[in-house]
Amino acid sequence: MSEEPPIPEFSIDGTLDLHTFHPADVRPLLLDYLTVCREKGIFEVRIVHGKGTGTLREIVHSELRKLDFVESFGLAGEGSGGWGATVARLKP
Repeated sequence: MSEEPPIPEFSIDGTLDLHTFHPADVRPLLLDYLTVCREKGIFEVRIVHGKGTGTLREIVHSELRKLDFVESFGLAGEGSGGWGATVARLKP
């Protein structure tokens, strides 16, 4: 019998780096991460998706549009990753 691979652990600090995740895993991961951020009182989250082909960015933006607790989002400023990261503001 094969075991499921362990779920990677990472800190919930308001920055989610998606570089190590497969695009198919991003949707549930993003929802879970944002939910825990809200529970911890973190209402501004930086999501690092990289510049690449834009696939991860489109997945992230598509999911953020669906979530009623996302107040706003947009590409990060130059000092925070530019178009390689998105900053989302969450409702308390």
